[in-house]
Amino acid sequence: MPIIKPISILRNKTREIASLCRAQDEPVYLTTNGEGDLVVMSIEHYEKLNARLGLFEKLAAAQSQTAAGEKGILHTHVMQKLLKRRSDGRPY
Repeated sequence: MPIIKPISILRNKTREIASLCRAQDEPVYLTTNGEGDLVVMSIEHYEKLNARLGLFEKLAAAQSQTAAGEKGILHTHVMQKLLKRRSDGRPY
């Protein structure tokens, strides 16, 4: 459920809004005169959102390449690389 607050709350309750963003891990939608105006979120939520967006961009590029007839990488090769990264203690 979206969290919606009037923008005037920023002036008097900035810390409360920041705590709410961190505690709920959700953006807070701020309104001016009942209309949507701004979105405030924690750094952690913003970074997760950006990471997800980056993944979607990569997936879209891969789909475009496939549609254009480009050959991809074999599944076995990808799995070998992932398993090697894992055994080296690196993230995927």
